[in-house]
Amino acid sequence: MSLLDMVKGVVGNEGLENAGLAGHAMTLINDPRIGGVSGLMQKFHEHGLGGVAESWIGTGANQPITAEQITAVIGQEHIDAIAGKIGVPPEEASAKLAEYLPMLIDRLTPKDEVPPAQ
Repeated sequence: MSLLDMVKGVVGNEGLENAGLAGHAMTLINDPRIGGVSGLMQKFHEHGLGGVAESWIGTGANQPITAEQITAVIGQEHIDAIAGKIGVPPEEASAKLAEYLPMLIDRLTPKDEVPPAQ
């Protein structure tokens, strides 16, 4: 599955703004400072949200996460950068990431396993 197909699968027909957000979320995940899906999972564990993030990998329902929790894990700097790139306030960017990141991680882990860091 291509990155474009994955982004379309996550955002559906909700518009280019959300597709842009999902694309920037992929860029964030692939940022060397984040360390891929495994690095992102480690950050969630460090912030006491490992169980929430692990639910996105497993076969059950994805547990929700708040915009504030996303900001705490990812960092305001990353949220501000994404918000600036898609032209929305940081609060909206973190809220949308809270909505789409669980689905994106779910799709990046189709075999219910975290891919090794690249």
